[in-house]
Amino acid sequence: MRFRSILPSRLAAPCSNSGLTSAMVCLTVGLAWMLTAFACNSASAQPLPNPKHGDPTDKFHPLEPWLPTPNVYRTASGAPGPQYWQQRADYAIDIVLNDENQSLSGNCQITYHNQSPDTLDYLWVQLDQNRFKNDSVAITSQAAPGISSQATFKFVETMLAQQAFDGGYKISSVTDAKGDVIDHLIVDTMMRVDLDAPLPPGKSTQLNIEYSYNIVDAKMIRARGGYEFFEDDKNYIYEVAQWFPRMAAYTDYTGWQHHQFLGSGEFTLELGDYDVRIDVPADMVVASTGTLKNTNEVLKPEWKTRLAKMKKGEDPEFIITPEEAKANEKSKSKERATWNFTAKNVRDFAFAASRKFIWDAMPVKVGDQTVLAMSYYPNEAEPLWSQYSTESIAHTLEVYGRYSFEYPYEVAISVNGPVYGMEYPMICFNGPRPEDDGTYSKATKYGLISVIIHEVGHNFFPMIVNSDERQWTWMDEGLNTFLQYLTEQEWEDNYPSRRGPPEKIVPYMRGSNQRPIMTSSDEILQFGSNAYGKPATALNILRETVLGRERFDYAFSQYAKRWKFKRPTPSDFFRTIEDASGTDLDWFWRGWFYSTDHVDVSIEGVELYLIDSGDPDETAERKRKQKDAREDTVSDERNRALPLRRRIDWRPGLKDFYNAADYDEDKVEENDRKNYQKFLDKLSDEQRAMLRRTTRFYVIQFANKGGLVMPVPLRIHYADNTSEDVQLPPEIWRVNSQSVKRLFLTEKEIVRLEIDPKREIADTDGSNNHWPPKLEPSRFKLYQSGKSSNPMRKAAEQEKAEQKKKAEQEKKESQPKAEDSKQPADKPDADKSAEPKSKKPADKKPADRKSEDKKPADKKPEAKSSEASDE
Repeated sequence: MRFRSILPSRLAAPCSNSGLTSAMVCLTVGLAWMLTAFACNSASAQPLPNPKHGDPTDKFHPLEPWLPTPNVYRTASGAPGPQYWQQRADYAIDIVLNDENQSLSGNCQITYHNQSPDTLDYLWVQLDQNRFKNDSVAITSQAAPGISSQATFKFVETMLAQQAFDGGYKISSVTDAKGDVIDHLIVDTMMRVDLDAPLPPGKSTQLNIEYSYNIVDAKMIRARGGYEFFEDDKNYIYEVAQWFPRMAAYTDYTGWQHHQFLGSGEFTLELGDYDVRIDVPADMVVASTGTLKNTNEVLKPEWKTRLAKMKKGEDPEFIITPEEAKANEKSKSKERATWNFTAKNVRDFAFAASRKFIWDAMPVKVGDQTVLAMSYYPNEAEPLWSQYSTESIAHTLEVYGRYSFEYPYEVAISVNGPVYGMEYPMICFNGPRPEDDGTYSKATKYGLISVIIHEVGHNFFPMIVNSDERQWTWMDEGLNTFLQYLTEQEWEDNYPSRRGPPEKIVPYMRGSNQRPIMTSSDEILQFGSNAYGKPATALNILRETVLGRERFDYAFSQYAKRWKFKRPTPSDFFRTIEDASGTDLDWFWRGWFYSTDHVDVSIEGVELYLIDSGDPDETAERKRKQKDAREDTVSDERNRALPLRRRIDWRPGLKDFYNAADYDEDKVEENDRKNYQKFLDKLSDEQRAMLRRTTRFYVIQFANKGGLVMPVPLRIHYADNTSEDVQLPPEIWRVNSQSVKRLFLTEKEIVRLEIDPKREIADTDGSNNHWPPKLEPSRFKLYQSGKSSNPMRKAAEQEKAEQKKKAEQEKKESQPKAEDSKQPADKPDADKSAEPKSKKPADKKPADRKSEDKKPADKKPEAKSSEASDE
């Protein structure tokens, strides 16, 4: 059987991984299976360069050599091993908040449990507040900021504030359980404590650390906790974090994690139990990690009554009303109160304190328990916070729980203060507020909802799935941003999510100045896009395009449940997703997480083939039609118009057989027909029927210009005005990751092709996604050019203006004063009672809710106009 090539034009089209419908069958051209096994006898994980192949890199090279060897602690399936272990640290802390000089002082008692198989001669403790010391590595390693001919006052004030700030811990003593002094060495943000005797496996030791430090002004110096001062009422909001010496993590994969705290790489911590007593001015309200143990001592009777009522309802209720919070701002009590909180199995502890707090709460049913979703905020945050904060908490707990596990703690809290967005167990700090007049922009509204979803979501990752933030930012920020996107989309239709949809990451992916996702936290470039946006997008593509929702959701849930209250590494995540989904994803992790390649798939060309039946009559007729349809050349056209006398016309003896009128070079000879019939006689009925098929064989060439191998979604448009969406699997690139051809069989004519019509693979160049090429117009605006001024003209205009002003003043002075002419001589100048009284500005009403019986928001607020923002 022969094929004849039709239209060797530059077309293009892909195929589905399950084959086309009955109208189309998809075959692979020019591809063969790779070797059944790949022998990797090199210690290097990178495949050796291959100069004998047009594609020097193997995008499907096994990732396993790059990952740690599975062992008894971490299995090859991505699950914790039979001898998995992690350390534990319990804390008993007494702390005093000084509202006069914005400082903390207290004692931290740490009980450290060595659950590793190793004997420890020393312990490492994190002193995160030392980051604010002017001789810290974090500050002295900062590159110079961009300074030009202009700068804002805030820019200079921030630099001067840091220079003047007396930051860092003041360690008074480090003692053991007996009160004996323990030798210690402070190394920037870490402190090594040298034990008097080695700590063997299965044993515990106790440290007591007396310390103090000055709280940073978080509105002036960028920080993850600090205070905000309100000039009008002379009050503070304190959001207190990294406020006590915390044990560094000791792990099976890195030993002591004592990378210095430089600001970007967050925290790697041990789980434990906390008993914390917070001494504050008696009129302050405290929100905290954990459960309040002494409610009778610190809560007013009406607050307790409202709490009890709220727990029986379904909607948010005020515990402290806006009016009460406003009144409390004026008290400035000299008395003290101690709030006692306890927390079980948490990796950190944070709190907030202020006289300014409004407090609302609602119950959220999570499995068999009821969680209290609570918000604390000043009147300056109204009316936005009472409507959206607590509802956002409840929504987050419900959606995250479906994709991972049920929230295990008693409370989930959102606090408004100086920190825009920061997370801790059971409590988070969120910054967006409305304007002074109570109005707010679309960006502010959705920014608040999104940042609360994100920070509350961090309870799941990394507070419970306890990853190493100091080393791998993406393991909590990326996974959490992915779930944030899913949660936002369940808030309302067309929610303006800033990260998650593939098209949102395109500008970053096609840009420069990048490093791979698998980069240590403090070396990341373009932090938000690298650690938040790119991994979130990768997981969204993995869910929607590569694995499908069912397989992905199951695998992701398995990862979360396996590593709940444990410390996973990237290899545990990669292996779990592959193991639970039943899919080799080495190419995916390599491309998205280990490289800076981007997606740019193009249609390079299309060829059409039709079956040539071999019938000589059909062949001759086809040639005649092609010849008749061919347009004359320009020479033929012009010569025919001239009165040319061709030689053969006046020299007839030059004519021969080939010039005869009945000669046809395409004439079919009878012998040709007989030979064709002999050929048919040897064929079966099925083979003869195959010769008569009108099936179209399209060979479409694709190029991978970006380097990142991906599935290829394709929309095929037919001449009958129908279309079909098909998808090439990523394995299409396994032999050559740069170029590939695919064969499509269809009974219909293809008229148009489009790669990635639903924008699902983050393709960075849409201009090469179409066949025929699609022209996208660029637009320009018209404007009128103005005349430029010069010093001479400016001086003349200024002189003219001054003369006009002088003339108007002289005219005004020459006119008699009407008031003087009408004033009776015996009357006083004015009746004092008629003078307008100066109006004292009315106090701004913080919220519409005057009564404690009113609720901050309905249980299910109606969706407003979709306004955009994110944290």
